[in-house]
Amino acid sequence: MRAAPLLLTRAIRIMTSADRALPNVLITGTPGTGKTTMGAQLGALLPAFTRVELGELIKAKQLHAGWDAENEAYLWDEDKICDELEEPMSRGGVILDFHGADFFPERWFDLVVVLRTDNSVLHGRLSARRYPAKKLQENIEAEIMQVVLDEVIESYQDEIIVEWQSDSLEQLEANVARVAEWAGSWAGAGTRAPGK
Repeated sequence: MRAAPLLLTRAIRIMTSADRALPNVLITGTPGTGKTTMGAQLGALLPAFTRVELGELIKAKQLHAGWDAENEAYLWDEDKICDELEEPMSRGGVILDFHGADFFPERWFDLVVVLRTDNSVLHGRLSARRYPAKKLQENIEAEIMQVVLDEVIESYQDEIIVEWQSDSLEQLEANVARVAEWAGSWAGAGTRAPGK
């Protein structure tokens, strides 16, 4: 179980899923697997929830230590991110999408969705984003080696983890529908992930 960062900027009562009226959902996976699209569709279907696209929040709130020109990415600051998210996560009803998963406190999430994508589909998506060859190759290799899935398995209880394919619009829609149905029937701590 991961501990909360030591530098909380606000005094907040630490809440667990037993205290929340709505669950928190993490959508994660290698870049290009459909996290942002799935999060947007879920947010539209579940208006009581708050959608957080963490990559955009990191930029907007400067929750980073600068820009890594070689990897063309922000060097995100885990403590700043956790401090920023502690209060909304404690309230519940958050749909968070991000490609990292292993630094969040385990108690934050009631469902962790790991999206996987076939390499040929992923290559096309990342090429369309104009990823440089090195960055594209690193992300394809990360998907092949299931880096994000392994992080999730090491960080969260099996009962809340699902691994779903995200190669097509039909799969995306099915994934969104499963999470929306699960969220609508969520009964608090101990509610198993869809299909578990």
